[in-house]
Amino acid sequence: MSPSAILLLISCFMWILGTLDHALVAGQTPAASLAASFSLTTSTMMPFPSATQSASNASSFITSKWSLSKGHIQNGASNLAFVNDPFPNSTVPGVTVSNTSGPVLQVTYPSGTYGSQTSGAQWYSLWNTTDGSQFQSMVLSYEVAFDSNFDWNRGGKLPGLRGGVDVEDCSGGAQPNGTDCFSTRLMWRKYAAGEVYAYMLTPNNICSDSNIICNSDYGVSIGRGSFGFETGQWSRVTILVQLNNPSTVANGNVELYFNDVPALSKQNLYFRTADAVTIGGLYFSSFFGGDDSSWATPQTVHTYYRNIQMWGSSSPSSFSGQVVNAASSSRGFENMGWMLSTLLLFALYYIG
Repeated sequence: MSPSAILLLISCFMWILGTLDHALVAGQTPAASLAASFSLTTSTMMPFPSATQSASNASSFITSKWSLSKGHIQNGASNLAFVNDPFPNSTVPGVTVSNTSGPVLQVTYPSGTYGSQTSGAQWYSLWNTTDGSQFQSMVLSYEVAFDSNFDWNRGGKLPGLRGGVDVEDCSGGAQPNGTDCFSTRLMWRKYAAGEVYAYMLTPNNICSDSNIICNSDYGVSIGRGSFGFETGQWSRVTILVQLNNPSTVANGNVELYFNDVPALSKQNLYFRTADAVTIGGLYFSSFFGGDDSSWATPQTVHTYYRNIQMWGSSSPSSFSGQVVNAASSSRGFENMGWMLSTLLLFALYYIG
């Protein structure tokens, strides 16, 4: 092949690469732009210290600076620290500008632990508005990294959003009833598969949807495997949650962007049966599990967090949706109906 032909091939190859790169960037959405597209104009960013801190100082910093529900870290205060970035040469893919200076938040998962009591850490950071209004739409964005030797095992929880007057339930198998709470965390699953993990109501046969996996005892998986985490490098997750409105219509909206690329979008969701349920803020909940030792981490590992930011609005979802039949609006009511039917069958059997 002549030198001129080789040069032409190289030029064509570089043009193709440039076109692909442009297409990739064009398909990416910065977290702030996503928030703006839904008119979420109010924003806040979780403060980080300027120097590294051990567990005791880190928990004190978070307690005093992060507006915690009930004024304390719920679980895992000793598993927290602010440390130097373990992956300083890792660049987060995407178009969002990332602040890479200063310490990052480290969460430790001791070997053999699972569940929020012993593995990782958990707390609820309330985002209080200056005018007293309540959030009905919110975007949460943060960057997360996993140790290079991180073993995914069966899975674990990652931070998300929650709301409602009940600040304890809507996790650990405590199901919502539509008037108390909801939660939308993330999970990693086996082989690093990502998903949104929600405690919400499941009317209108939504559990039959292809990207929904329901579990009557625990949360609902949305879009399992629609994105995937990696070890030894930083990634960015951005989740949008919009509550259903009115309270009788299933038109709630969840969207997830991974490294600024759309990963999942799910409408027709049902978070509440009462307008009093609003979005309260950051549900920092991260641990291995799962409710038994098969979920435990086989070795001590860590996750790392930085650039935790939220945008909010008092406007709920404006998507169309189906009206919910009151008899099927709550997972709790569904379970109660099954129990009553079973008891009735037993009664008829013995009476007959």
